[in-house]
Amino acid sequence: MQITFIGAGAWGTALAIAASQQPATHRVVLHARDAAQALTLQQQRRNERYLPGIELPQALAIISGPLDALLQSATAEDLFIIATPMAGLRSTLLALQDVPASVAWLCKGFEAGTGLMPHEVQAEVAPQLRAGALSGPSFAQEVASTQPTALVAASPHASVRDALVKAFHGGSLRVYANEDIVGVEVGGAVKNVLAIATGLCDGLQLGLNARAALITRGLAEMTRLGVALGAKPETFMGLSGLGDLVLTATGDLSRNRKVGLLLAQGLSLAQAVTSLGHVAEGVYSARTVWQRAQSLGVDMPITEAVVALLDGRLQAREAVQVLMGRGPRGEAV
Repeated sequence: MQITFIGAGAWGTALAIAASQQPATHRVVLHARDAAQALTLQQQRRNERYLPGIELPQALAIISGPLDALLQSATAEDLFIIATPMAGLRSTLLALQDVPASVAWLCKGFEAGTGLMPHEVQAEVAPQLRAGALSGPSFAQEVASTQPTALVAASPHASVRDALVKAFHGGSLRVYANEDIVGVEVGGAVKNVLAIATGLCDGLQLGLNARAALITRGLAEMTRLGVALGAKPETFMGLSGLGDLVLTATGDLSRNRKVGLLLAQGLSLAQAVTSLGHVAEGVYSARTVWQRAQSLGVDMPITEAVVALLDGRLQAREAVQVLMGRGPRGEAV
């Protein structure tokens, strides 16, 4: 079995490290888009830009250049992991559309312009692929440092779920299989938006009561949208729903939470994004989440407020006032 990671950012590198440390016999390859980056990784055996201080295992092969040779030699036993941001998913799936191997993506969100979830993009451009998602509450830095982490392997194909479990389950990683790819992907997308809201709440020093309320009502929003899209409601009480939401909304390593904190300090969105140095998917997917909810008639007031904040139509404290000024209603999701 060969596991090939396409994309040498933080998350792709972290999971490539984890796969290289598994006791199972397989070859792990990390493909960097940029040849200069690949050479640096080969020579330094570190990815200092994304995972400073973390050693790359000697068993991890690092390459760059065209994927043609890898695609031509791929077998049904192999696994390709797409570790690009959401914006790169479509083109990568097109490149992989004829491989016999299992394929999984790590990106979370809705595609800008189309509003499609990752599995919907795959169904549109490469429907013949056996594919799925690897998701769950996980910071790349902690995975690369072999700290305990639990993930979800989501796919309608049992062979893909099995391949992901075989590749990553063991040591400091636990991988749980789930057929509900819709629920897993909705959780992974919406939690990023809600983390911006929670960062804003904490940055304004509104207190722990407010944070708890925001996370809980955010989970209700996430569940409403997911069920409207065909997900199972129980998925949102699992790792890819509540688990990922809590981590991203409260963890200091969360880029989306950091955006909210910086906006609360008075920085503009452009300044906040620039200061991160990494992609914060919630910034790019918030409007798409809101548009998808609107098209389905799903009420998502927290998401709506985040979109208005990011668009500059509301200031930080105004967004809080809008949410607190909503009329009374029952708690049921």
